[in-house]
Amino acid sequence: MSMPLEGLSAIVTGAGRGLGRAEALELARLGASVVVNDYGRPGRDGSGEASATPAEEVAEEIRATGGSATAHDGDVSDFAQARSLVELAVSTYGKLDVLVNNAGILRDRMVFSMSESEWDSVIRVHLKGHFNTTHFASVHWRERSKASGAPVYGRIVNTSSEAFLAGSAGQPNYAAAKGGIVGLTTSTALALAKYGVTANVICPRARTRMTQDVFAGFAEPADGGLDPLAPEHVSPLVGYLASPAAAKVNGQLLVVHGGMVAIVERPRVAAKFDTSKESFSYDELDAVLTPHYADRPGNETFAAAEVLGLKRG
Repeated sequence: MSMPLEGLSAIVTGAGRGLGRAEALELARLGASVVVNDYGRPGRDGSGEASATPAEEVAEEIRATGGSATAHDGDVSDFAQARSLVELAVSTYGKLDVLVNNAGILRDRMVFSMSESEWDSVIRVHLKGHFNTTHFASVHWRERSKASGAPVYGRIVNTSSEAFLAGSAGQPNYAAAKGGIVGLTTSTALALAKYGVTANVICPRARTRMTQDVFAGFAEPADGGLDPLAPEHVSPLVGYLASPAAAKVNGQLLVVHGGMVAIVERPRVAAKFDTSKESFSYDELDAVLTPHYADRPGNETFAAAEVLGLKRG
C-alpha cells in the first residue's frame, strides 16, 4: 500500500465525526501521525457540553489499526487553544507538516431573522477557527524555514462550501464564513509559498450531521453500495493535497463528492462596458446594463438538485 505521508504529522480539526473523522483516518492510512481535534459538543449548532470522547474515539480507532494518533479536545475558535493544538503536534511528533481545517457549526436563519449572536458564533468557529490554527502553523513553518535557510514541508487544506458559490438563502452567516475561508486560503497560499507551504481549499459534498437537512431528500443506495455522499469520497482528495505529489497545487479551490473532483477557476469578467464620456452617467448605465440583464435569466433561486447536480431518491 502507498504511504506518501509516512514520517509526516498532521492536525485535523473537527475530526470527531463526519468529514473530519474520515479525513483523519485517511491521513493515518497514508502514513501520517495525526492529532485528532474535536471540541466534542454534541449539537451541530455548537450547543451542549464539551467532551473529549469524540476526539479520543477517533484517535483510538487510528491506533487500533497500527497508526499513531493523539487527541485534542480544544476549541479552535479560541486563540490560546488553537496555539495549544499546534504546540501539541510539535511537542508530540517533533514538527507539524499538515493542517486540515474542518471544524464548524451551523446556526441557520434567514438574514432578516438572524440574531447577532447567530452571526458571530458561526463566523467565529468557521472563519476565525481557520485563521487561528493557520496563524500558529504558519509561525511554526516560517521559523523552521528561517532557521534552516531553506523551504520546509507544509500543507494546509481548508474547508469551504458551495453555499458560498451558489448561495444558500437560510445560511447568510455560513455562506459568508465559507467565502471568507476562500479568501484566507488564497492569501495564505501567496504568503507562505516561499517557505515551502501550500494552501488549498475544498468544497465537499457529504452526508454528515451538518448537512442532514440539505441531503434529507437524497436517498442512500438501496443495494448497500457506497453512498455518493459518503465522507469517504472526500478524504482521498485531502490525502492527496497533503502529500508531496501536490507540491505544485497551491491557492486552488476544488469541489469534491462521489467520485468527482472539479477545479474551480477564479472569477472571470463576464461582460465589460466602457463609457463614451469621462465617466458614466445614470442614463448611460441604464442604456448598457439594463438590456444586458434583460437578456439573461432573472434572479430566481436555483433548485438544490440543480446546484448540487444530484437527484432525489
